[in-house]
Amino acid sequence: MLKTIARWLLALAFILAGWNHFRDPPFYIAMIPPWLPRPDLLNTISGAAEMAGGLGILIVQLRRAAAWGLIALLIAVFPANVHMAMNDLAGKGIAPWILWARLPLQFVFIAWVYWTCVSRRST
Repeated sequence: MLKTIARWLLALAFILAGWNHFRDPPFYIAMIPPWLPRPDLLNTISGAAEMAGGLGILIVQLRRAAAWGLIALLIAVFPANVHMAMNDLAGKGIAPWILWARLPLQFVFIAWVYWTCVSRRST
């Protein structure tokens, strides 16, 4: 029961976070390191992937694939989070300590996805 509730909360978090990429693109585009091409396209892809992954983990037949996709996404966007923290992009009203604190939270989210969706006892 705990894993089910945790999975639904995780799905909701990813769906809302993904939707926010479309609601406020400039915020997310500013996070993307300048050495990556097409920040607008990367923002769209990551937002869509977050939403699809969030929905996917709620469908039993898609859960494991969606979870591995979300884990890959969390790893892929880590450089953007580092870029944001290192370049003090806190001008968007985010305290610098939050930008640094969210870095280890990526690993918490990876563990959360794995625990609720991939581990043998996740159903």
